Amino acid sequence: MIKTARFGYDGKGQVRVESAEEVQEILSHNSDLLPCILEEIVPLRLEISVILARTSAGEISHWPVAENRHHQGILDITIAPARIRDELAARARKMASEIAERLEYVGVMAVEFFVTGIDQILVNEIAPRPHNSGHYTLDACITSQFEQQVRVLCDLPLGSTEQLRPAAMINLLGDLWQEGTPPWTLVFQEPEAKLHLYGKEKPRPGRKMGHITVLGPSANEALERALRLKNALTTTASCSVAV
Repeated sequence: MIKTARFGYDGKGQVRVESAEEVQEILSHNSDLLPCILEEIVPLRLEISVILARTSAGEISHWPVAENRHHQGILDITIAPARIRDELAARARKMASEIAERLEYVGVMAVEFFVTGIDQILVNEIAPRPHNSGHYTLDACITSQFEQQVRVLCDLPLGSTEQLRPAAMINLLGDLWQEGTPPWTLVFQEPEAKLHLYGKEKPRPGRKMGHITVLGPSANEALERALRLKNALTTTASCSVAV
């Protein structure tokens, strides 16, 4: 896999290749990918992320490890807490903390991991900022990743990162706006769903326009509710286009 070393996100700046010859061919016609790295394709069981905050004094707090699903290189759904063994979650938090400490990082940071079939965890991405997979913290945790960023940068005490309720977050891409504003009444019919729109004027396919966080008594139930809601919104948008 060719990955650009600059400005790559949501699957952009990535090209899957099968041979050294193909690498040379692609780079000779795509100088915008340079500089780049070449990564081995690994068999994945799932993807997870750790969102943490580190103060200038070196104090670190974590939110629960999140489980992520992507579609066409873009984050589609986040489930928190991740449905993984405690030992695996602890390893991920430890690795993320070590990265923040080595970098002497101050602020909120996300570290994304690949999890292989034998529970090996590999760092996939480091995002030095509040992260899409942490948006659920706005509705499910005592302190959101955004509030924590302000606390750290203003040298205030860290807030509690305790999660009050399991959650599933679904990203809203511009594809839903094909025939105008989506039917948000479907969201409001779900008593534990929270709609967040980002105020972007021009929706386009693949552009993140907002997200919905759905809470539940368990991670599985929150995910089921989120998937039902996503399917209802997608089906309605598809029917509008067909008509």
